[in-house]
Amino acid sequence: MQEVAKFLRVPKSTVYKLARLNQLPASKIGKHWRFLRRDIQEWMRTRSSQPVMG
Repeated sequence: MQEVAKFLRVPKSTVYKLARLNQLPASKIGKHWRFLRRDIQEWMRTRSSQPVMG
């Protein structure tokens, strides 16, 4: 969780929230969240190519 938060430059609470809402690619195993680096990188690429809503 700490590594993902650092990579995304957001607080851990944001990573938990996004994972819980299925907005961030993650799997929950027991009490622990697991993230694949390639999935997070792909998520970042697709997010950066989406138009900004405002």
